[in-house]
Amino acid sequence: MKFIEFGIGNKWLIRTETELSDGTEFEEKGIVGPIKPQSLYLRVWIGKTVVILDSKEGFKKSKKDRNEIKIIFGIKSH
Repeated sequence: MKFIEFGIGNKWLIRTETELSDGTEFEEKGIVGPIKPQSLYLRVWIGKTVVILDSKEGFKKSKKDRNEIKIIFGIKSH
């Protein structure tokens, strides 16, 4: 699974995060293909609260252990 993200709060303004089948993940600067879009999402992280609006999965809200401020637009891809 790949997540191509654009926004403020990550290490880079544009990045690709790849999750492998064994559960490990890594991130790379820029857009890394190939891209097969599955959904679009908007993630807003303020303090310990994360709100995600996903075109396929709908609205999700969760709590995290660390405080962050992020506003991210992303593409979920296989």
